Amino acid sequence: VEMVLLARDVKITKTNTLFEAIILEANLIKKYLPKYNVREKDNKSFVHLVIPRRVMYPQPFIVRGRELEIGKWRNNGNYVFGPFQGIRELQELLKIIRRVIPLSMGRCVPNSGKPCFDYQIGLCPGVCIGAITRQEYQKSIHNLILLFSGKKQALIKRLQKDNPGQAVALKHIQDVTLISGMEKWKVSIGKQFFGRIEVYDISHFGGKDTYGAMSVMENNRITKDQYRLFKIQSAPGNDDIRALEEMIKRRLRHREWRYPDLMVVDGGIPQVRHIYGVLKLLKTKFPLVGISKLQGDRFVFAPGIDLSVRKNIQAMRTALLGLRDEAHRFGNRARKRGTKNISEHRLVKQFCYTE
Repeated sequence: VEMVLLARDVKITKTNTLFEAIILEANLIKKYLPKYNVREKDNKSFVHLVIPRRVMYPQPFIVRGRELEIGKWRNNGNYVFGPFQGIRELQELLKIIRRVIPLSMGRCVPNSGKPCFDYQIGLCPGVCIGAITRQEYQKSIHNLILLFSGKKQALIKRLQKDNPGQAVALKHIQDVTLISGMEKWKVSIGKQFFGRIEVYDISHFGGKDTYGAMSVMENNRITKDQYRLFKIQSAPGNDDIRALEEMIKRRLRHREWRYPDLMVVDGGIPQVRHIYGVLKLLKTKFPLVGISKLQGDRFVFAPGIDLSVRKNIQAMRTALLGLRDEAHRFGNRARKRGTKNISEHRLVKQFCYTE
């Protein structure tokens, strides 16, 4: 109220998405240090995005204001973006961006020969295994700098020449709920097109300890108590397609579980074609779509999905990618714990996330 009474004029800047609004807000706070944004909050408690200079493979870091004044982050010419008002907000922003522009973060060790976890789910471009040159990776970092500088349109024009697929994905970035303190992780997808969505992912280690993981979204909410884990029994070695077949057949035997309005498999044309054939043999009809990591998270549609439904699915891109990542994490977490004798007849509560 006090701020409104003291304001002389009001300027409204319209952005296309919440994603752009948050970056714009951070840049304006940094430029003007407005009284009512910082009065209740010590500047040292804000978070910033820091991109080191003079590093072969720079990793973006989330750094608090107080850390910028001491230690290795002090006055060393790094790119600094922010301040952002919450760490969760910035983390979610980076999750969205890395689905379009894969970046090395966290425990990724350059050229170690060991694929990091993020590489396996399509968030790291392969710095860990030497799958990307230094020059190509530096282009990705430059693109990130353009984006956080508020130059999204300039970045899209650049990508239209260098990587048209990334340009299209960047144009259609959907908002996520970027407010900390939520009880559930939710994705803002506008109109609800499917009441229940199930995503299926296969996880194994060198062809051993193979698990199928199922993540679920119902009525716009990720419902972790509906997640299911399947210990694959019949598929040989690292045959992901046969493992998917076994998993889905076992899932469909459970009529006490609500059937999905949309089925999503982690895979491309071979997986979708095979599972579509399985569903035909079982005389069941569900819209089926695959997410192909090898083709930049492109959707692969099974036959019989009309254009309007395809458009609806495309509009839910961020939601479906997030749900795919949920299934992957769920399966890997269980496999790494060496889970045994998991029964899909009960809720696997010990493996459900609690945040």
